[in-house]
Amino acid sequence: MIAAAYAVLDLDAFQHNLAKVRGCAPGARVMAVVKANGYGHGVLRIAEALQDADAFAVARVDEGIRLRKAGISNRIAVLEGFTCAEEVDDLLAYQLEPLLHSSSQLAILEDRKEREALTAWLKIDTGMNRLGFKAKDFSAVYERLKNCAIVRQPVNLMTHLASADDKNDNMTLKQISLFNETVAAFPGQRSIANSAGILSWRESLADWVRPGVMLYGISPFPDSTGQELGLKPVMSLHSRLIAVKPVLEGETVGYGGSWMCRKSTTLGVVAIGYGDGYPRYAKTGTPVLVNGKRVPLIGRVSMDMITVDLATQPDAKPGDAVTLWGEGLAVEEIARCADTIPYTLVCGITPRVQIIEGVPVHKDN
Repeated sequence: MIAAAYAVLDLDAFQHNLAKVRGCAPGARVMAVVKANGYGHGVLRIAEALQDADAFAVARVDEGIRLRKAGISNRIAVLEGFTCAEEVDDLLAYQLEPLLHSSSQLAILEDRKEREALTAWLKIDTGMNRLGFKAKDFSAVYERLKNCAIVRQPVNLMTHLASADDKNDNMTLKQISLFNETVAAFPGQRSIANSAGILSWRESLADWVRPGVMLYGISPFPDSTGQELGLKPVMSLHSRLIAVKPVLEGETVGYGGSWMCRKSTTLGVVAIGYGDGYPRYAKTGTPVLVNGKRVPLIGRVSMDMITVDLATQPDAKPGDAVTLWGEGLAVEEIARCADTIPYTLVCGITPRVQIIEGVPVHKDN
């Protein structure tokens, strides 16, 4: 039985999007970012679909271990690095490559006696002001790492762009310039570009690129969709009508009666809500596709259901197909209607949503 709410994954789209990455960054190696359970798509299926990538990136050590236990042999970088000696043991056991961003990490590595056992990435903070060493401290940190027996030489070098999704913000060029100036006299593979960098900041292209959201067919920019950038969305989200009923002028709908019917209409109830990952703060008027045609969301999103105005679809009936995002309705548009970003939508899909690989079970009419 197909669940009331289900997501369809077009795994072939990954190959298209990976080819787009390689076309934008010819000659660069690709570190595909699969953290947060593959941006909500399922990390194991995503890693299998992207085995042509040169490496993967996860956020945490346990995510890398999960990939290794599943038989993934690609290089795996851990973007949050490690915090204790026990995690270094795991990095060694599973051949994971940590990001180094703090003096406490260096102290742990300096106590290790293994020789050239760990491939590492040294992070320079060029303006994000989260993880990483300041440029002024880079030379001293690099020298310490040269004397760490456990670290393979030369160490790799990385930074992260804070505002690359804003094409008019010159902070990105300042970050790129600071990084390049800081590491110019040092060996080691370089990595700067995230998805926005790959697509819009050619200056950020280096030995490695780190595409994340664009691999999933989603735009990193607030003013465009993935399809407009030549990407293919991987995930679509679907449900069905479970009730159709009249609503009279003056009646209200949903919790708090926040929507009042101004003219008698037909209401549809859809079996999806924030318990499935549909955004709680989607506004009245957010588009929903019923039988392939747009209708507006009305009233508040509840845990298990949303309601839509079927005035333009008088023949709609229970069981009819509903698309929450997918073909004809970009996830980026839904995110804007909920005052959020598409990352939160795809990452927020909950376990009760059935994941299907292929095409929608029931096609919109």
